[in-house]
Amino acid sequence: MLIIALYLGKRSQVAEEKLLMFDAIVSESWKKNSGSSTIRPFGAVALYGIAFHRDRLVAIDAVRGYLLQIDSGSNNTKILNPHRVADFVGVTGIAFSEDTIWITRENSIYFAKSTDFILRHFLTLPYPANGIAVWQSTVYVTCQKAGYILIFNSQTGKEITRFSAPGIGIENITVKGEELWLTDISEQTVYCLDRATGKINSSVLTPFENPTGLAFYPDLQTGNEILYVAYAGEEPYIRDNPNAEPNYEIEYRNRTFIHPLYIGYDPVKKFSLSNGYLIEMSYVEELSPLDEVELTNVEWRIALPAETDRQKVRQIEAVGLPFTEEVQDGQRVAVFKFASLQPGERHIFGWRAILEVWSIKYHLTPRDVENLPELPGEFQARYLVDNDNLAMDTPIIRRAAREAIGTETNLLRQIYKIRNYVYDRLSYSIKPHIDTPDVALERGVGSCGEYLGVLLALARLNGIACRTVGRYKCPLHPELIGVPLQPDFNHVWMEFYVPGVGWLPMESNPDDIAETGPYPSRFFMGLAWYHAEIGKGIPFATLTVDGALVDKQVISIGDLAINHVSFTILQELAPSA
Repeated sequence: MLIIALYLGKRSQVAEEKLLMFDAIVSESWKKNSGSSTIRPFGAVALYGIAFHRDRLVAIDAVRGYLLQIDSGSNNTKILNPHRVADFVGVTGIAFSEDTIWITRENSIYFAKSTDFILRHFLTLPYPANGIAVWQSTVYVTCQKAGYILIFNSQTGKEITRFSAPGIGIENITVKGEELWLTDISEQTVYCLDRATGKINSSVLTPFENPTGLAFYPDLQTGNEILYVAYAGEEPYIRDNPNAEPNYEIEYRNRTFIHPLYIGYDPVKKFSLSNGYLIEMSYVEELSPLDEVELTNVEWRIALPAETDRQKVRQIEAVGLPFTEEVQDGQRVAVFKFASLQPGERHIFGWRAILEVWSIKYHLTPRDVENLPELPGEFQARYLVDNDNLAMDTPIIRRAAREAIGTETNLLRQIYKIRNYVYDRLSYSIKPHIDTPDVALERGVGSCGEYLGVLLALARLNGIACRTVGRYKCPLHPELIGVPLQPDFNHVWMEFYVPGVGWLPMESNPDDIAETGPYPSRFFMGLAWYHAEIGKGIPFATLTVDGALVDKQVISIGDLAINHVSFTILQELAPSA
């Protein structure tokens, strides 16, 4: 609320009215949590484990060795271990059990009294211990190298049992009643596990990358518990260096903070939503042809944002010129009509939309997709064929389709194996044009569109209906409220269809972060808040002249116009419980 008010004096009357409208549609859940905001402690470099000791927020700075007590309202920061800082350098996990603090440092686990912070050795593991949580006489320790959550008796140090770690990255852990909650740096995910069995109950994407710790705080005013998540990483910035020529340089600095994570769960559709944002997105074409042409009876179609489980369209309006709207294969499309376009003629036209976007994660297991119904006939005719230059009849693509799934028959495991097969064989690189999947696969390097082409071809040849989704991602700067943000390039990903369930998202290339794996699964059946879903299974933009669809090899939209894409984050939202 306050952030928006600060911008009102600098906006026009129309903008002010829009902001008041935005404020009116904010959910009641956000209003209840509006006092919870980003916590940025003073002097911190890299926060990892966080915990609440009684009503105090405590965090460990793994680089400085500071055990910090933080006021969540004012960011006021106090070092609790001023004489024991060196002992806490490299600590990544902390937990409190009454007046005893437990920590993980390198391969060992220690405990100390919260009055003197003198470390006492508990046990040493073969591999680095990452996160720690304590519940009564039980100690839970995450160990990425071992791939397990290790569970010990706090009195004897004897291992009780172990659970498989849910993700592939470094994980931190906390206990809430009968649940274990974990953060995973690589997965950009928070997991909820059953404390008795280790079974994954649910998972949600975090709004920021590199989550490093988490803790629950009981809000006495509302009776709810607020889940806080710590983040640590680096960010680029432009440094003004008077001694250099030119004087502006790109540098990196540490970025660490704590932010509340809001979660909403839909048990019927089996998905979880997490922190959302109200954003204004605009897509505008500036008619500026490279070579002057004369065209008659022109219809310029541009796809509009879609309504989905994670994206709600609040408002759409025309920019520059009016448009009519039509529905193409269930997708909304803006149609701009020109009786003629003459040499030297210039126009600006497009749309602006107010969107409510969330992070989403679907919760389906291979067991959930056994004994599926038949794929509808119209889906077979449209989503199992080569209707987008996918080279599905070439030997290299047909061989890859067989190799990718092997003998697997479960649809969910098949598409997951296809994804990993493509990741094993492609490396990401931006290219000026998109080659066919056979060329990209043989070359071993591809853009997001080429990753997508190979994924579509292999999935369709294995009887998995799938389609293209895109088109842009909002720049990942949710702290910049009210600041126009321009993406550097467009982006595409895919959806695959599970009969009886529906369409599920899968990213094209962002999870391909390691040369030979393992690969995170954060965007397998999941999308982050910054994805803008526009035009599912249809072209994003097409041009019709004299009633005939123009071949892009003859007249390219990119040669006729310059596109302008902008996002403005208006405020953060919280999903209903």
